[in-house]
Amino acid sequence: MMHESLRQVVHLIFGLGIAGFVLLFDRDLVLSILVLALFAGFILSDAISRGLYHPGRLADHRGPRAARRRPPGKGALFFALGALFCIVFFAKEVAFMGLLVLALLDSVTTLAGLRFGRTRIYNHKSLEGTLAGFAATAIVLALLVPPGGVALATAVAAAVAELASPVDDNLVVPVVACLVLALLL
Repeated sequence: MMHESLRQVVHLIFGLGIAGFVLLFDRDLVLSILVLALFAGFILSDAISRGLYHPGRLADHRGPRAARRRPPGKGALFFALGALFCIVFFAKEVAFMGLLVLALLDSVTTLAGLRFGRTRIYNHKSLEGTLAGFAATAIVLALLVPPGGVALATAVAAAVAELASPVDDNLVVPVVACLVLALLL
């Protein structure tokens, strides 16, 4: 549990950093850096899964068979891919908020679920974690978007996507958040 909590804190910090980077810098620079990061990430992931590189403590310690089933760094690669999609298809401010939603919702949901989660509702996720992630996301979005339910609708859609997505939530949540924001703003 401690390892997952630390991983989620790192996820939150890096997610907020990437969201800020998207907001502060030129779109072309952000796109270039994300494509470079994806390229390097896929090379590193492949090298690790082939046993050519061992990053120490960050490695998947479940053995080589598990590493072949789930590529190392999969979540980070999906985060970068989701960010790339949002930057290409949405306005800078919308992409920023979509990535902010991902960083907050995913991290708070997992951290609260690990600590307080008692009621399992779907995909081994807890009601308590889902509600905490939703609340944190809605509160932060309410500070960023005009009043009128946009923050609430975006937080609901993102929380449902995080809970029920059949694919990695790092890929789906920012896109869902950006779609809702683009439609309602």
